Amino acid sequence: MASTSMDETMSETEPAAEGAPVRAEGAPEPLPAAEFDATPWPVPSRPAPRPPRVSRPLGPRMWTAALAGALLFTAGGLAFLYLDDTASQNTANQVNNQNKELQAQKKALATQLAATQTNLTATLGELATVKAELEHPTLTIWNVPQVLQDHTYYLAGGIPDTFTYHLKATSSGPMTVSIITFEQWGKAIECIDYGRGDTNWCMHHNGTEITWTNQTSVDYDFHKAEGCADYLSVFTTSGRNVTVTPNVSVSYNPAPTSTGACIPQS
Repeated sequence: MASTSMDETMSETEPAAEGAPVRAEGAPEPLPAAEFDATPWPVPSRPAPRPPRVSRPLGPRMWTAALAGALLFTAGGLAFLYLDDTASQNTANQVNNQNKELQAQKKALATQLAATQTNLTATLGELATVKAELEHPTLTIWNVPQVLQDHTYYLAGGIPDTFTYHLKATSSGPMTVSIITFEQWGKAIECIDYGRGDTNWCMHHNGTEITWTNQTSVDYDFHKAEGCADYLSVFTTSGRNVTVTPNVSVSYNPAPTSTGACIPQS
């Protein structure tokens, strides 16, 4: 205790150490020394500046590389143009070949069409002929050979109405053929019955539409029966044993009005 008091007394009475400032009693205490805060403030980061470009002349190697690149680019363009031109030529050739094939097909079709038209024309002609035959059929009505023994015999056949009469016949000797009406036929029979003449003479001298005397062949189309049922044909001879070979036919062809002997007399 005593020592401590002495120390404190000494500290209060002893002068300050050499060199230390002496503070007068009762003076205010000095402010503490300012302390410097070394903590750095946050600063935003910035991109590093770009190095400046410095244009330098190209060296020989760079020129060579650039030239090679240009040549490669040009070669590539030429190759592309070549391929494109080749494809275009191939397409053009295909189109030309297709065009030639189409032209050949067109010619073939034209040939077939011409042949078809020819066949069609022929077919139409045949149809017209068939139609005409159906509308006007032709029928044979007398084809059996017969004999006229002498001038007292005759052959007679009726000519049908509404038909064209195709008189066709041959004979082994002279024959006389007439187309007559039934009225003329009656007068011919009276001539024979009353002895005015022989059969050969009476059948052709009492009126006829048409007569062929002493013939060996007759070929004639008679139309007056197409609108009249009043006719017949008669064959006689002035000789002996004459064979007549007829080939008589008729075609259906009705007339719209009366014909021949059936036309009313005024």
